Parts: sequence; structure tokens; C-alpha cells
Amino acid sequence: MATVEERVKSVTARVLGLDPEEIRPEHNFTEDLGAESVQSIELVAMFEEEFGIEMDEDAALSVTNVGDAVKFIANVCKEQGVAVEE
Repeated sequence: MATVEERVKSVTARVLGLDPEEIRPEHNFTEDLGAESVQSIELVAMFEEEFGIEMDEDAALSVTNVGDAVKFIANVCKEQGVAVEE
């Protein structure tokens, strides 16, 4: 099983048309990776699908960089009893 970070990078790369190898934890979704608001909403939906979780959309959209998204998703997985590899 891939780690949460690897899965977040993979989904982000698919949605934004990027190479997952170039995505870093410190990258900001909008400023560094070029996500527009519609893509940010799509990312939230794709993360939910990838991890089998439900996230509060406002809280999820307030996460600005990849590293924080990894932590946020890992916490949601724990809260909802979804096993993930950290």
C-alpha cells in the first residue's frame, strides 16, 4: 500500500496534470501547483474517493499545501477508522 503522501501526490498529479515526482510537501496548491478553485473542489472529491472518507469541504479547502493535506487526510482517516500507511 502506498503512503498517504504518495497517494495525495498521485491524486494531485492526476487532477492538475503534473508529474507526481515534482510535487513537494511545501508546494501550495494554488500558488505553486496552479490549482484553480474548481480544481480545488475536484481535489477534495478525489481525495475522498481515493481514501474512502468524507471530509468537511470548508475545512478541506482551507488546507493550502501538500504537506498539510497529507496530515489533514491522515487525521480524517483515523477519525473515520480508515487504515492508511503513514
